[in-house]
Amino acid sequence: MTVQYKEKHRPQFHFSPKEKWMNDPNGLVFFNGEYHLFYQYHPHGTTWGPMHWGHAVSKDMVHWEELPIALYPDEHGAVFSGSAVVDWNNTTGFFENSPGLVAIFTHADNYPGTERPRQRQSLAYSKDDGRTWVTYEGNPVLSDVDITDYRDPKVFWHEESNKWVMVLATGQTVTIYTSHNLKEWEFASLFGMNEGSHDGVWECPDLFQLPIDGNQGNKKWVMLVSIGDNPKFKEGSRTQYFIGDFDGTTFLNQHSEETVLWLDYGRDNYAGVSWSDIPQEDGRRIYIGWMSNWRYANQVPTKEWRSAMTLPRELSLTTTSTGLRIVQLPVAEINGIRGGAETFRNIALDGKEPISYKISELTEIEIEFEKETAETFGLSILHSKKEKTTISYDAVKEVLIVDRTAAGDNSFSESFATIQEAPLNMEGKTINLQVFLDASSIEVFANNGRIAVTSLLFPHEKADKMNLFSKEGTANIRQLALTPLKSIWSE
Repeated sequence: MTVQYKEKHRPQFHFSPKEKWMNDPNGLVFFNGEYHLFYQYHPHGTTWGPMHWGHAVSKDMVHWEELPIALYPDEHGAVFSGSAVVDWNNTTGFFENSPGLVAIFTHADNYPGTERPRQRQSLAYSKDDGRTWVTYEGNPVLSDVDITDYRDPKVFWHEESNKWVMVLATGQTVTIYTSHNLKEWEFASLFGMNEGSHDGVWECPDLFQLPIDGNQGNKKWVMLVSIGDNPKFKEGSRTQYFIGDFDGTTFLNQHSEETVLWLDYGRDNYAGVSWSDIPQEDGRRIYIGWMSNWRYANQVPTKEWRSAMTLPRELSLTTTSTGLRIVQLPVAEINGIRGGAETFRNIALDGKEPISYKISELTEIEIEFEKETAETFGLSILHSKKEKTTISYDAVKEVLIVDRTAAGDNSFSESFATIQEAPLNMEGKTINLQVFLDASSIEVFANNGRIAVTSLLFPHEKADKMNLFSKEGTANIRQLALTPLKSIWSE
């Protein structure tokens, strides 16, 4: 393991660049046996700056190989977020003998002679599995002088209409365009003027189908929309989603305009999108997000590098008592870094002294709580005698709480020391949690992935112990599994 990957706070099983600044995941595509992860990258500093596309590839979405920068700023400006697809049928004419990759991204500069930002959509293509890229000579391919915030194209092939579809963040809406060749685009429809949350500028949309309750014959379309930071709201940047129908040109939200569905109740999952071209025989919809928040992303206390991605997650739709909801769980490939688990059953919590277990700095915790008389129960991860992260459940309010106010360094932002809450109904009298603890983050999946809470932590020391507790009454732990996880940088 190189020195950089031993740095304090360096994630050990989440992707982070070897050095410098990273934000949004871009161009997620599977091609010729490799998962490609491109990302917003500033190679000359550890804060946001002129954007490039960094690049990494993986065979399993867990172990990553960082490759040279894929896209550089050029005469059209910096390279903002976007997507990548496989042009299987050479609709672009870029490829003669075999399919290749096409990146569709936002070029960002200013209108000549002004300070007004200009954002236009452009193409680049690769004939060598993403190792080198050629920017299209006809760039930009899509622009609109009336819209300033005009970025983050996510493109996919819509089989039924035999067209490419682009969803593009356009201020407080998503505009949908269609194309036969990725070069010429036609306006199709506008979505979201009065729907969902408008607490900040809309960014990084995605649109895809998911089966309902695992039934491949019964699907709905899901639109993801991230929302930029707004100082008026304590949460900072976050991501919402809509469920509905899509006919190739128009997305219809099946919920009321005022309904807001959050993808993640933690502070640190933003700008996430899904992989394109996952093989049909696999069939999964796999998502990854940027594990930070614009409220403090430029100030978090890391040195040679800044920012990491979430674990890759498989998305599905499930029927709940409140309607259809996204379920998300880490991909099965995580098995590759699991060590041997210790398991325990029927642990009685008496509301008095906590019960302690030794854990690794890198740990997966799977636990099923059963409510008895206690109104609150949970676990605390002890980073030191003074620092802890507490995950608790308020059985009266039916709320999951992730408290990082005492988790370590929070001096860099007044917004960081915070209590994160998520609505979570008990299933009978039980809740289950799957917790992934890395060096500077915690991801909590509750009730088999119905709720996710993703949160950065910056403890001064490594965690080595966990306390289980109940308050003002008793609770039972039906089962507990503690699984040490291996570093992805150690091989």
